[in-house]
Amino acid sequence: MLKMNLDVGNIRKDFPILSQKIYGKSLVYLDNAATTQKPLSVIQKINKIYTSINSNVHRGVHYLSQLTTNLYEETRKIVQNYINASNSSEIVFTRGTTESINLLASSFCRSQCCKEDEIILTVMEHHANIVPWQIQSDIIGIKIKVIPITEIGEVQLENIEHLISSKTKLIAVTSISNVLGTINPVADIIRLGHSYGIPVMVDAAQSVQHMKTDVKLLDCDFMVFSSHKMYGATGVGVLYAKENWLDKLPPYQGGGEMITNVTFKKTTFNKLPLKFEAGTPDYVGVIAFGEAIRYIESVGLNNIYCYEQKLLNYATEKLMQIPKLKIFGNSYFKSSIISFLVDDIHYYDMGVLLDQFGIAVRTGHHCAQPLMNALGIDGTVRASFAFYNTKSEIDILVNAVRHITSIFRAKQKVKTQFY
Repeated sequence: MLKMNLDVGNIRKDFPILSQKIYGKSLVYLDNAATTQKPLSVIQKINKIYTSINSNVHRGVHYLSQLTTNLYEETRKIVQNYINASNSSEIVFTRGTTESINLLASSFCRSQCCKEDEIILTVMEHHANIVPWQIQSDIIGIKIKVIPITEIGEVQLENIEHLISSKTKLIAVTSISNVLGTINPVADIIRLGHSYGIPVMVDAAQSVQHMKTDVKLLDCDFMVFSSHKMYGATGVGVLYAKENWLDKLPPYQGGGEMITNVTFKKTTFNKLPLKFEAGTPDYVGVIAFGEAIRYIESVGLNNIYCYEQKLLNYATEKLMQIPKLKIFGNSYFKSSIISFLVDDIHYYDMGVLLDQFGIAVRTGHHCAQPLMNALGIDGTVRASFAFYNTKSEIDILVNAVRHITSIFRAKQKVKTQFY
């Protein structure tokens, strides 16, 4: 059941960093698409692990190792339940979304692709879902096909179907653009891919923290995401894959724990998912990730989604009232990300000056240069919201943008008069 309103005041108390001052002004943190802040429960969990139970996982028979291993594997089950996977063995821990995609690209292309085979991506992909496939293109000779977008930043199924051929081996798409905020129709894309016998990977780095995710309902073959965008620690990511795919794919890295037996003649690999988890994992970060998921669930994903949509709508309405401000990404199906430019003010200048107001935004190409090229720009200013943000913070952003814009326009007027 949905709450009428989140108690954002109390929620903010759980995030100590939000109470600090930047240049004497209250911090307004609007860079959540890059990374989210961490609640006290996560910070305390990390501290507790290091001060009371720290020990390497899986291989130890002593008490601390057994305890840490149990907590590590408990987090795997927490992630399984969070995305409704069939089995915890379908959850592979990595160092982040980027490594998850690199793992998949390497293992999938090595075992499933030949020269001239094709991978389909969208033009709005993060570099992490472009470059790994390009590396495999250099190694194997696969080809990359790119789905274009409409003027409002949406992909259309007919454009995908037009690209599919007998050589298409995988469709890999972002669920939410980290620039445009567009919520892609991944369920429809998966159905389309499967109708041609093509597996689909979903980059969920920008979606799992904002809305309910059900991999069974979606029927995706692969999904990737990161802890640090979900109020957890950095250095932890997830590759979800259907068990039959994990059985077929070869290991990405070799080393300890991913083996059953090693001789100089032959190595046999461990059971799933350990087959893909070579070496000592970031077990502290993984256990803290479980705590972060508990926190998200205590707030409620439906509550988070509804509240953040209100923030998105409010911010869009207010920013659009500023003359010559352009928002990139105007799909009706959109998450809490706004990328914008104002007149001819460089995004870097805008970002630096907003920082002087205590406002943290992202500037640049946001690791999406092909999308920027398609849009005909070099970069944007990006404000991205989380459930601990408020309408009053959006007002501070809007007023600051207005003030900065007025300064630039006044200088431009003086310059014009002088010449």
